[in-house]
Amino acid sequence: MKILVAVGDGQVKDSFFTPQVIEKLEKLGTVVYNQTGRQRFTKQELMDNIGDVDVLISGWGTPAVDSEVLQCAKQLKVHAHTGGSVASYVSKEEYECGIKVLSGNDVFAKSVAEGCLCYTLMSTRRFDEFLNSMRSGGWRLENGWNRGLIGKKIGIVGYGAISRYYMRLLSWFEPQLYIASQYITDEEAADYGAKKASLENIFSTCDVISLHAAWNETTEGMIGEKLLKMIRPGALFVNTARAQLVDEKALYQELRTGRFCAVLDVYHEEPLPAQDELRGMKNVLLFPHTAGPSFDMREQVTLQLIEDIENIFAGKPYKDEIPYEYAIRMSVQ
Repeated sequence: MKILVAVGDGQVKDSFFTPQVIEKLEKLGTVVYNQTGRQRFTKQELMDNIGDVDVLISGWGTPAVDSEVLQCAKQLKVHAHTGGSVASYVSKEEYECGIKVLSGNDVFAKSVAEGCLCYTLMSTRRFDEFLNSMRSGGWRLENGWNRGLIGKKIGIVGYGAISRYYMRLLSWFEPQLYIASQYITDEEAADYGAKKASLENIFSTCDVISLHAAWNETTEGMIGEKLLKMIRPGALFVNTARAQLVDEKALYQELRTGRFCAVLDVYHEEPLPAQDELRGMKNVLLFPHTAGPSFDMREQVTLQLIEDIENIFAGKPYKDEIPYEYAIRMSVQ
């Protein structure tokens, strides 16, 4: 078995390809690494290196395995992506060739759900304000009212791996849970203690609104001025999915009113410019696109992919295949 690791030198490679990972990977067969000194192959470099490869392990920024790349990939049987979404890295032609596509989506989803819960609790309990007060020599805030999640009405927008794990995490808080998605049935929602609801119902009635939809051409800008104006005073709007789901101008306009709070982990421009207006809004908690996966989970992603690759070639069951129908619903970046 010949394996091509398309991820080049740098922090990303070091976090996914730890010594333990490399040792396990090299036991599977002959491993060829990206030796360019850059994290990403160009498309031509991928084509030049993929000719006699059985397994491609790709990462963030790797060129898509499209029809041109496939003309060079004479032996490719498995494409394992160390990221979560594969939408930007695969093609219909790749699936039609019978190549098995795997990704770290399931492990990533667990970690993102954990991050989302952490961020939401930080905002509702006002952890950042209390920490800043203590660090500056103060004590409790004069208006120190905070809230928790127990029994609250929580709306989930979008249904996928992250939503499934997040709803399980939220179950401990015994919330009134609502979900808006065309991809979940009433019966599936009930399995998570949730009810299906419209976006309008969620935005106008929920204490917490959390976005988990994928970003693609059908969902871009799906949260516009009309929905944002429906958010109740004192509610919390959380976006750990993609900024492009939300009308940026409308979001800024509504946040300026101070009517509701927000936790944002994703932005239309990343890194967020130093002078961006969001940085000065007291009702907004900002994070630098770090909801997940936590760095310690990156090694787990690659180890799980290696186990799947080994099982595929041994004719055994494997876990992390991404069907084409699911791939095209994932975020494009």
